[in-house]
Amino acid sequence: MFPENYILYIQLLLFLFITPGPPRVVIVSHTINYGLKRSVWTAVGDVTANTVQATLVTFVIGSLLIDNPEIFTYLKWIGILYILYLAYETFNIKTKSISSKNKYYKSIFSFFKDGFLVAGLSPKALLVFATIFIQFINFNENVFSQFLILTLTWVILDFSTLMIYGFAAGKIRDWLKGNPRFLNAISACVLIVIAAIVAFKT
Repeated sequence: MFPENYILYIQLLLFLFITPGPPRVVIVSHTINYGLKRSVWTAVGDVTANTVQATLVTFVIGSLLIDNPEIFTYLKWIGILYILYLAYETFNIKTKSISSKNKYYKSIFSFFKDGFLVAGLSPKALLVFATIFIQFINFNENVFSQFLILTLTWVILDFSTLMIYGFAAGKIRDWLKGNPRFLNAISACVLIVIAAIVAFKT
């Protein structure tokens, strides 16, 4: 069974993914500091978290989230704290590495973890899944096939737009690579601004 209003779903996703948010800021920051090849794992972590969210909302806790909006508030503040931690890590650790003979590298798991946690703790993503995603599923038909199509579409479009952001950040990195301290400061400041925006948005 093909999902209802599938074209509308694609249009909504494209609008959602083009808009800058915490996952895109994180992948831009990681690409600037570590390169696009390593930042791919941040994108993989992001879409993995979204797949888990889609599964939980569709088959397990969708009604629980809608009936208990305070859950979104708790997740929002946990996500804000993690973004601030990433800002600290970006500025502090990389600044130290400038004067060190051994260049600092994050592990692949660390990149994956950053993408997974930032996306997984995003109340915006959970809200989208709980209020919009499931609206495109007809629960009187084959739910699994509809879920699979919608989720694969989400993953493909999300990953693609993340890579576009990362590619653009790579070009900026090449332009500014002569001043790593400046790169660190920009990355950290943008993360802090995103955390502030999320904190003050209802």
